Amino acid sequence: MADVTVTSRTNLRNEVRYGDGAQSFITDEPKSLGGDGAGADPYTLLLAALGSCISMTLTLYARRKEWPLERVTVKLSQRRIHAADCAECESDPGGFVHRIERSVQIEGALLTAEQHARLQEIAHKCPVHKTLTSEIVIADAKEE
Repeated sequence: MADVTVTSRTNLRNEVRYGDGAQSFITDEPKSLGGDGAGADPYTLLLAALGSCISMTLTLYARRKEWPLERVTVKLSQRRIHAADCAECESDPGGFVHRIERSVQIEGALLTAEQHARLQEIAHKCPVHKTLTSEIVIADAKEE
């Protein structure tokens, strides 16, 4: 996996460097939340990571199977809800959960119904989806 370095710039703007450090992009909060709107906010990046992973996973799977997949469009939204209002949640009913809703549209005029159904199943198996639905530990790195 690639390393990522985030460095604060002005106001809430950050520079994100990744790969060998030659590639970068800006993150920020919208003006309505005190930022300058100069880049995507953290939750937009999270949804983009999930959507990109789903699209890439389906594309690679279809390519390997030599299926005529033409396009994948993933629409996502995220919100925080009370755990008690979440029918599929197993969390403490007094707390909150983050709910991500997604719609995966698969295009390919020559795809069979079985291929289309299998691609919808595979959409739940991308690595980022697996990461987000498993236990996550965020630990301080040891200083070198």
